[in-house]
Amino acid sequence: MTRPPRVVVLAGGVGGSKFVLGVRGALRARGDDDTASALTVVVNTGDDLWLSGVRLQPDVDSVTYALAGVNDSERGWGRRGDSERVNHELQQWGAGWPWFTLGDLDLGTHLARTGWLREGLTPTAVLERMSHRWDLGARLLPMTDAEVDTIVELEDGARLHFQEWWTRHRATLPPAGFHNPGIDRAAPAPGVLEAIAAADVVLLAPSNPVVSIGPILAVPGIRDALTRTPARVVGVSPIIGGKVVRGMADVCLTAIGVETSAAAVAAHYGARGAGGLLDVWLIAEEDEAAAGDVAGLGIRPLVTPLWMTDAARSAALAETALGAADV
Repeated sequence: MTRPPRVVVLAGGVGGSKFVLGVRGALRARGDDDTASALTVVVNTGDDLWLSGVRLQPDVDSVTYALAGVNDSERGWGRRGDSERVNHELQQWGAGWPWFTLGDLDLGTHLARTGWLREGLTPTAVLERMSHRWDLGARLLPMTDAEVDTIVELEDGARLHFQEWWTRHRATLPPAGFHNPGIDRAAPAPGVLEAIAAADVVLLAPSNPVVSIGPILAVPGIRDALTRTPARVVGVSPIIGGKVVRGMADVCLTAIGVETSAAAVAAHYGARGAGGLLDVWLIAEEDEAAAGDVAGLGIRPLVTPLWMTDAARSAALAETALGAADV
């Protein structure tokens, strides 16, 4: 292949942000300086919400800030070195959620986004405008322009916005299911289906399979596009040594009847040869014993280090994923 490979990544959350950074790093290590024309990231927007009159897009911002190099890598969200004066003032007024911190710089992003939305721009157009501020080295697309916020249905029948369940209650309230009202009527954001169809490889980041990758796949047309693309679809397991790396994906998996294991998540996505999504599934060295089970699903297992503890390791993982697709 004489041109750089066209890479599409489906991502959300901190794991997705780290992986996208790794993919960009791997492409640049190959000598591709114009990664923006080669790398498209389809970002989960199921985490989005309205709060204090502004529109928040947590996963979109996490990926944007990470690629811009301004993210707070210690907390895993928000801007590095941010202050919280406005957030404190909002709490004094009894506005917003006292357990959901909005940094001042972060609020600047939300205010800009909200203003553009109220002027009539779509979320896709807003994200394109936001991308001009920094040299991100990637094209970012929301999964849809529709508002399809994730609602958690608890076992007692109560319903909470995902952010309240996740951030306030730390996923301790037993969930019975996760819903994105209106998603069956949503459409993929402009450019998403075209990017998947033209890709040389599609990568599923090691994001939460239920609430990060799940909503992307639930947008009508996206799953079908993945099954039809001539590109290989390579997924990276979010499970290492039988445990989730970060967050509470194990609670989400349990709620939908999926075991917290590399093989079980592979089965959840399924093999393309059997109507699923995956051609190749990267699993951690700690889970090497699961390789046979993955192969039995009709998915090629590839055992490799999955810990993304620094930029070099993230890029090495991404290069392994690209190599698995022969690009």
